[in-house]
Amino acid sequence: MKLIVGLGNPGRKYEQTRHNVGFMVAAKVASLAVADPSKVRFEGEFAEGAAPRQLSGGVIQEKLAILCPHTYMNASGKSVRKACDFYKLEPSEVLVICDDVDLAAGRLRVRGSGSAGGQRGLADIIRHLGTDQVSRLRLGIGRPPQGWETADFVLGKFNKQEIETFEQATTDAAYAALDWACSGIAFAMNRHNADPAAKQKKKQNKELRTNSPKQTPPGPR
Repeated sequence: MKLIVGLGNPGRKYEQTRHNVGFMVAAKVASLAVADPSKVRFEGEFAEGAAPRQLSGGVIQEKLAILCPHTYMNASGKSVRKACDFYKLEPSEVLVICDDVDLAAGRLRVRGSGSAGGQRGLADIIRHLGTDQVSRLRLGIGRPPQGWETADFVLGKFNKQEIETFEQATTDAAYAALDWACSGIAFAMNRHNADPAAKQKKKQNKELRTNSPKQTPPGPR
């Protein structure tokens, strides 16, 4: 069993806000994992599902618990602690999905441990679990425009230009979460931490090399 936690704030007031990207990703994880209908548990919205895990002997189903704490962002740790205690999970079996103002909009970063980096929901989870050895998937929302307070920016709704970016980014993040659950932290980091622009350039260069006509070396004179 692995626990995937999406962070955000409950209530219609906070729907489609930048601070709630964790909730958005968790919803997509639940869909991909064909999770049961969500229910209220552990002071949050909770569901169980499974993702296919490839092994040498075939494919098995990796059981997933998906939790969106409804304790409000800054008190997320209490909800996560209850779920971990119930399932007897180690902190290394938990992935926290949250927003990050220090990453460019739509950029993903997976880490297996470290400080909260100013993300208060993650900080509270670290405090309740008693360790920073908790995997986290940060989804960049970018820095506030000049003249904006950070709190107003993160609690603000996506503008028209951002909607398409975050529709794709939250989908990519959901697949990153499943990669973490099924293949481990190292695999997820290697696959999803690269700059999207660099990944696209690498792909284009590979296609260019593949499609370029082969040069016939000159024969002897």
